[in-house]
Amino acid sequence: MAGRPYDRTPGPGEMSQDLPDRAWRGLPGGVELYHLRPDGGIVLADREGARELGPEREFLRFIDDGQFAHYLVGDAGTSPERPSNATVKLGVVGPRSAFTPHAHGGEHFVLSLGHAACGLYDPDRGRVTEVPLVPGMLIRIPEMMPHSFANRGDAPLTILAANTGYGIDHEDYAITAAEAEHRAAVRGGPTGPAGRAAGAAATVADAATDYRVLAAALRDIERAQRVHGIAGTTVRERLAARLRRVATALEVPR
Repeated sequence: MAGRPYDRTPGPGEMSQDLPDRAWRGLPGGVELYHLRPDGGIVLADREGARELGPEREFLRFIDDGQFAHYLVGDAGTSPERPSNATVKLGVVGPRSAFTPHAHGGEHFVLSLGHAACGLYDPDRGRVTEVPLVPGMLIRIPEMMPHSFANRGDAPLTILAANTGYGIDHEDYAITAAEAEHRAAVRGGPTGPAGRAAGAAATVADAATDYRVLAAALRDIERAQRVHGIAGTTVRERLAARLRRVATALEVPR
């Protein structure tokens, strides 16, 4: 996404190409306004001007290469030892892509602004289930539940993600199958001898986590992704997406 100059006050009507006129006029200092467009672009405006956010400056790597995050609350270093209570960030998921299956040390909320899917391991039924999401749907995922979020569309997908207590840099932010297997080998189960021997080196998640079970569940999601791939959008969803872009063009002329 290409950025725009951000070092001057816009001329009359200039910002209206990205944001409705009534939205940006007279913004007080310190106030930021975000426009999450249906094409996956994100425009940020304040009293100094407007620009489209891009990976080259404002985004951090978001679990996998090609996925990006922009923090709104907290930062990548957030943790129980360095708390901000939660992190809230904008994420951009590449077209027809999915995150590596993982589990978070804290609970997780994701608001999808496009056509997405969330693959989840259901421990009660012992199977992987996929939840399709459409624009405006928000999903809550409990802590340590194995899952993977996918973009079913052909354009970048914008999401709003909130995690309790952890930033991307914390080792319990996103525990993958490989990491769970490593912890199982080094630390054992939640009450195993290796787990007790790890002592202070154990993370907060270790106290109640059987990493062998977690790793197996994450591998099940990986297997489902390989076998079934990423679900596509339906004809109705593609038509709705086009209509949504038309509506945005009428509301916010570019």
